[in-house]
Amino acid sequence: MPILTFKRLGSTPATVAFDTLIVAGWTGRDTKALEHHVEELAALGVPRPSSMPVFYRTSVDGLTQTRRLEVLGGDTSGEVEPVLLSFDGAMWLSVGSDHTDRKLETLGIALSKQICGKVIAEDVWPLADVMPHWDKLIIRAHATFGGERVLYQEGPLANMRTPADLLRRYDGSAALKDGVAMFCGTVGAIGGIRPASRFELEIEDPVLGRRIDHSYDIVALPIVS
Repeated sequence: MPILTFKRLGSTPATVAFDTLIVAGWTGRDTKALEHHVEELAALGVPRPSSMPVFYRTSVDGLTQTRRLEVLGGDTSGEVEPVLLSFDGAMWLSVGSDHTDRKLETLGIALSKQICGKVIAEDVWPLADVMPHWDKLIIRAHATFGGERVLYQEGPLANMRTPADLLRRYDGSAALKDGVAMFCGTVGAIGGIRPASRFELEIEDPVLGRRIDHSYDIVALPIVS
């Protein structure tokens, strides 16, 4: 059970013990675009999801605020995502990376997500503060390939399902229980999904003029048979 500490504006830091980690996938609002993407991935051998959205339960021990993520082999990559957290009887928003093994993804998406740690930033905002302008929030990622830093992902949350919609589809509740984290999906990769040596993620609130960011280096461990 990981114990993480979060910084809150105007308040003392919160130390939270998590017992549940949920990774939501296929959370786009455009169902026709989602179906097209499913067909594209199926042509590459990636199994079709059982539902859209789909909710993967992954090991909570993988939740981390590390700045150095060790992975097995060179076939993994990050994904920037808004992350819902529940603690102290309230809901909070941060940003994280659903780091995933792309080679294993062709065998099973749930398996590929279990293999890699799920990185999360150290800052949070009260969810209530951003819900009135949720669609204007922007997630963004930069990645480093061969020493070159490039824009890898960028898009508004208007393209994705709202927290209320996700929670209704997950278990019908209005809020997560304390100690639960939910990764809420992502936007497409610019130039295609590919492994990087460094991943930088952020969520921007252009209405309130603030952002949460985090970064980590990716260390590929050798695969020994």
